[in-house]
Amino acid sequence: MNGAYQLGLSLDLPPALSRDDFLVGDANRAALAAIDAWPDWAGGVLLLSGPPGSGKSHLAQIWRAASGAAEIAGPGLTEADVEAVPEGGALAVEDIDRIAGQETALFHLLNRARERGATLLLTARDLSRAFALQPADLASRLRAAQPAALAAPDDDLLARLVIKLFADRQIEVDLDIVAYLVARMDRSFEAAMLLVSRLDQAALAERRPVTRPLAAKILAGWEPDPLRF
Repeated sequence: MNGAYQLGLSLDLPPALSRDDFLVGDANRAALAAIDAWPDWAGGVLLLSGPPGSGKSHLAQIWRAASGAAEIAGPGLTEADVEAVPEGGALAVEDIDRIAGQETALFHLLNRARERGATLLLTARDLSRAFALQPADLASRLRAAQPAALAAPDDDLLARLVIKLFADRQIEVDLDIVAYLVARMDRSFEAAMLLVSRLDQAALAERRPVTRPLAAKILAGWEPDPLRF
């Protein structure tokens, strides 16, 4: 984005990841129901998948709040984490499709969780990549996990999210501007968060409300560097 639209002081707000902040639509209703079904997950393992920005981390946080689970990034998984799995405990492991060199640790984690009656929430962007992990026994265990899939948000869900994000910043915006944004923005929650943040900063910098011309200007200078939540 052009530097003229940026402020020296960051006005970004931390992502709101509570249950009340989760907007439900066709893209995520089934996955939310699966999260709510805990602890009655088949085999004690839920594999949550979806594209970037579809809400995996938000659902993981909702589950952690309900279960008291710890959280580990899949690429950083170690054998020490495996040994630390508590009896009857709960653990969220994100991005298991992006592990590199920790496949054995993940396999041992699945076995240890089963031995100790612990519950696991695993997240992945690309199921085909997760199911291709080696050894073959690991892929087999992942295929046996209870699946829950998230889709990219549709227009209705994106519009409600954009309205909420503006409201969180105490910004009133016309519905026609929301429709204009939704028709042209990247289709993900994280893109919506970044776009609203940029519009907020631009409006403050230029001392004007969020208008359609301002929205067009920001979209014209869009850069594919979405935030990660």
